[in-house]
Amino acid sequence: MNEQIVPHDMPPGDAVHPLFADAPSSVEFRKLRKRLVRQAREAIETFNMVERAPTGTGKRPRWLIGLSGGKDSYGLLAILIDLQWRGLLDVDLLACNLDQGQPNFPKHILPDYLARIGVAHRIEYQDTYSIVTDKVPEGNTYCSLCSRLRRGNLYRIAREEGCDALVLGHHREDVLETFFMNLFHGGRLAAMPAKLINDEGETLVLRPLAFAAEADLAAFARHMAFPIIPCDLCGSQDGLQRNAMKAMLNDMEKRMPGRKDTMIRALTNVRPSHLLDAGLFDFTTLGAPSGQTASIPV
Repeated sequence: MNEQIVPHDMPPGDAVHPLFADAPSSVEFRKLRKRLVRQAREAIETFNMVERAPTGTGKRPRWLIGLSGGKDSYGLLAILIDLQWRGLLDVDLLACNLDQGQPNFPKHILPDYLARIGVAHRIEYQDTYSIVTDKVPEGNTYCSLCSRLRRGNLYRIAREEGCDALVLGHHREDVLETFFMNLFHGGRLAAMPAKLINDEGETLVLRPLAFAAEADLAAFARHMAFPIIPCDLCGSQDGLQRNAMKAMLNDMEKRMPGRKDTMIRALTNVRPSHLLDAGLFDFTTLGAPSGQTASIPV
């Protein structure tokens, strides 16, 4: 474990967190940063992500931030630090990278970066890569099993570190792609929740970037010059189904700008009585008004 504790009671004032010391001063970047911070704050408040400790305990929530080295997790960390620095997020943050033993993984990049910006962190090595390559038939993608093994280790680390939640960098497109994968291939209406409890009932999983656009996170990463670690170190790629959903959504957005925002709003505006799930809405109690006879169209 490599951990550096950062004070959390520093007033923002005109000070700049080391993470943003070299950030651009352009109007474009300031608007982008403000938008991402606003969207993350909206998700945190909408889904009550900061659960208050019992009065008198003095315990602040502690979040484990899953840091892969990709644009999304770097953006997540930066935005949460920004909120914390402004006094808008009363939690302690611990960044965590799980080195899964992929060939040519640059082990120095994340610990060097996190130490430089003064963020408490833990680097964990677990060779799940060997397990995945042994279990997955040749020609198949590794992503599903790799993700499950990674998540299990992160749950364990969250318990070991006394963290109340595991926080992940999934964004708006991840939510929508998951929804359409479930719709087209799973036969169910389900997306990627912004807040859930793991199967063991021990750890919350939070996604504060659920309302944030992937394109904004990509632009943010370029402006911030994050030391990106490519996600194809193992030679694997995302499954074909998710890639197809991504292409479909991008095509919709190109032909009808604003559709992604409309769809993400739709997921927050569900009307069970207008769906067909009798387990979700009690249709048996519905009937014609007293004294009237209901007619069935033929």
